[in-house]
Formats: sequence, structure tokens, C-alpha cells
Amino acid sequence: MLCGQAEKTLEGVNALNDFIHNPSKETGERVEVIEEEADEMRRILIDDLLRAFVTSIDREDIFALSRAIDDVVDYAKSTVEEMMLFDVQTDDFLKKMAEGLLNASKDNVCAIKNLKEHPSVCSQHLIRAKKAENFIEHKYREGLVELFKSKDVIKILKTREIYRHLSNAADRAAEAANIISDILVKIT
Repeated sequence: MLCGQAEKTLEGVNALNDFIHNPSKETGERVEVIEEEADEMRRILIDDLLRAFVTSIDREDIFALSRAIDDVVDYAKSTVEEMMLFDVQTDDFLKKMAEGLLNASKDNVCAIKNLKEHPSVCSQHLIRAKKAENFIEHKYREGLVELFKSKDVIKILKTREIYRHLSNAADRAAEAANIISDILVKIT
């Protein structure tokens, strides 16, 4: 179920990446639909977790990982909503951050898939997911430097909010990788 939820989040982040490269009502609505599907998957996972007597992974780890994965797609939805509401135009920094988030999400999915049978492969994906978060944070700061060169305060405020959503999403993707790392230590 965690793998399915992570794959749904990857689908949502991929849709976010499409939106960032081609902002439109249709591409934005796709992110919203996927986020709602991801929320339903999380509700089912939590319900099953609460009813399970024994799990192969600590219940607390499952819950925390599910929450971190869900937060990523939630931030993707917030990014789309606010870009449309605030009429924020895409830029190269948004594109690079969205691509980095997509890479982190892909690596987290691969890490979960390889957790039990290929722990060293899992570990390699976790390292890449964390590097993607560092890349996004670097692009976030570069974007702010460029943004603050503008005299348009309203544009600065609106765009900074969008940058922050992607930065927060990257933090949550890194948190998911950290939780997977904790699980890996416990089961190997």
C-alpha cells in the first residue's frame, strides 16, 4: 500500500511538472484529481493499519512515511492552486524545482520497491532523493536572489510563496527518504 501511495504521489508530482511546463486549467485540475485519489489511498492505508494486528514494518513508521508521502502531493496541489489564483507565471527556477521534486519522488518509489529484497539498491535511491532535495533548495535560493532583483513587490511576494511550496515539498520528500532509511536499518 505504501508503494501504491508513493506511486500515486509520483503521478501527482509528474502532473505538477506538466503544469509548471504548460500551465493551464486542465493540467492544474489533473493535479487536484490525483491529490484527491492520493488522499483516499492514505485513508485506506490508515484504516487497514489501525485494524492490522501485525505488520512487517513498525506501525509508526508506516504512518509517518504515509504522511510524508501525502504531504508531497499536497504541496503539489497547493502550488498549482496558488499559481492559478495569484496568476504566477512559470519560470526556469520553478521548472528546475519541479523536475528535482519529480526525481526525488521517483527515487522514493524505487526505494520503497527495493526496501526488502534489494537493500543496497534502496539505499542508493535514498541518497539520490536526498540529493534532489539539496538541488531544489539550491534552486530555491537562486530563484529568490533573482526574484529580489525585481522592483515589483507584489510579484515577489506571490512568486516567493510558490517557490516556498516547492521547497516544502522537497523537505517532505527528504523526510520520506529519511523514514525509509530508518525502516531499512530496522529490517536489515
